[in-house]
Amino acid sequence: MRASPLAAADRRENDAEHSWHLALMVMLLAEYADEPIDVGRAMRMVVIHDLVEIYAGDSPVFDPAAVVGQQEREEAAADRLFTLLPAGQAAEIRALWDEFEAGRTPEARFCKAMDRLQPMLLNWLNQGGTWQMPGATESTVRAREAGVVAASTTLGEVTNALVEHGLRNGWIRPDPAEETG
Repeated sequence: MRASPLAAADRRENDAEHSWHLALMVMLLAEYADEPIDVGRAMRMVVIHDLVEIYAGDSPVFDPAAVVGQQEREEAAADRLFTLLPAGQAAEIRALWDEFEAGRTPEARFCKAMDRLQPMLLNWLNQGGTWQMPGATESTVRAREAGVVAASTTLGEVTNALVEHGLRNGWIRPDPAEETG
């Protein structure tokens, strides 16, 4: 289970639902990528990007303690998980996972943008969602927004509107310095 609550059910989303949502988002929103992408490759990438959570678990981004050691846990999980496949498949799937993690290709950048946008949409639809976690403030939410802007100017404008709406409605806390000033 992930930290993000679903929009149409009274429970949190699971990794399979998250990856399926991302695959649909890649397919439907690829035209908004700032760089041309191979949609099929990107869809394969988002389908496997969180498989490591089978062993590593979810690391909610607004929980500073949860992200400590996350990269190491996920690397170890990838080593354990992908070697269960035949060598050729293991190499292909691991290469896609590594590409996503590195974020250096247009496909990886767009996939990472979808991985940021999807929880933001869920949070907005839930009038706060994980934006209500103790570690979530405007700056930490905006840092997630930057991952969308990095791959799609158009979708970055959408995320900015979501964040602005969340701030106006009190779903996102201002940064502590702004609260006292």
